[in-house]
Amino acid sequence: MTYTDTSMDALRRGGDELADAVVATLFERGEVGKFNSLMRYVSTSGQELPDGLPGVAREYLRATATPPAWVDWAEMEKARLFFIDNNVHISTALSFASMPACYVVPHVARLLSATHGLSYPSKRMAETGQFTVYLMQPDAFEAGGRFVPAAQKVRLLHAAIRHHLKRENRWDTDTLGVPICQEDMIGGQMFFSLLVLDSLHRLGIHMSAEGADAYFYAWRVVGAILGVDQSAVPTTLDEGRQFLDLYMLRHMGPSEEGAHLTRQLIDLYEEVVPGTLFDPVVSALIRYLVGDTCADWLDVPRTPWDTLVKAAPRLLGVLETIEDRSPMGAWALDRLGHLTTILELSSLTRGRVMHYAIPEQLKKDYGVSGAAARTRRWTPPPATVS
Repeated sequence: MTYTDTSMDALRRGGDELADAVVATLFERGEVGKFNSLMRYVSTSGQELPDGLPGVAREYLRATATPPAWVDWAEMEKARLFFIDNNVHISTALSFASMPACYVVPHVARLLSATHGLSYPSKRMAETGQFTVYLMQPDAFEAGGRFVPAAQKVRLLHAAIRHHLKRENRWDTDTLGVPICQEDMIGGQMFFSLLVLDSLHRLGIHMSAEGADAYFYAWRVVGAILGVDQSAVPTTLDEGRQFLDLYMLRHMGPSEEGAHLTRQLIDLYEEVVPGTLFDPVVSALIRYLVGDTCADWLDVPRTPWDTLVKAAPRLLGVLETIEDRSPMGAWALDRLGHLTTILELSSLTRGRVMHYAIPEQLKKDYGVSGAAARTRRWTPPPATVS
């Protein structure tokens, strides 16, 4: 598949017909509050839906309760093992590369500033981390799994933001396209898949080509469940590279909202890190992973750690070599990574389960005035533009 400005413009006009219709009906009938209250008790697949749930929501939940028929479950298991092997590194990439990449797209930063719930960085990061952890559980798509209900709610959350912005005439659709359009949903999919792989490579993490392909595939499955048009989505890493390059060239730039969200992110992780000595590492790591141009757009401060953090790939490379050569070392590092991820998520959630709900209103001013087999080592697809 080849992407052009013309094909990307077409994707900017597309939303999510199914979720948009459900949300419009819930608001029209005044049933959003009832839906949110009852859905707090629906957290696992196969769970009986509560009495009193609006009929249109019940139909939507049944229609979206199963993953696409084309899913390759062997590939999904490879992705899960890849996540187990690299969970702490993936969490780092999601926090310090994927989220800042969202903020460097001005209209996306504006959307992320639009809801009351998303104005709190710990909640935003906790929801992202929890969503990924749910996805990579062995029972993610089975009865009792938590991923599918979370994805169903996130899809409706996106539709609610589109509903509010269009109904209140607070979005220039002619210039910016549909809010959370198909182009942006695919862009987000690339941020959480290909950009994560890029960041792991930049950090010196050893990845098999097979594992990287599987991780990218898993997020394609996620995109399908969240309403991404599968006729337009990249199906290979090379196609993903072309899409991501063109998407960023079309949209990235500085914005007040992007800088504000980044400052929130930095403050959040500086609070999580004990003491103050290592606080500058947060900014230095963001700058290292997204590059100086994007970091300057986001007002990421320069620190004395900017040079030191560049040594991270060599240090991580040593640890990766130990993991490659020693089964016991691999087990110990995997356990450490698992515990680190759980500790980080617990710090962000304060021990609570995060609930994905339909926002009943938007902010008035947007808030700103088991390791996979190691075969051929993965390297990123080359840039498609200079």
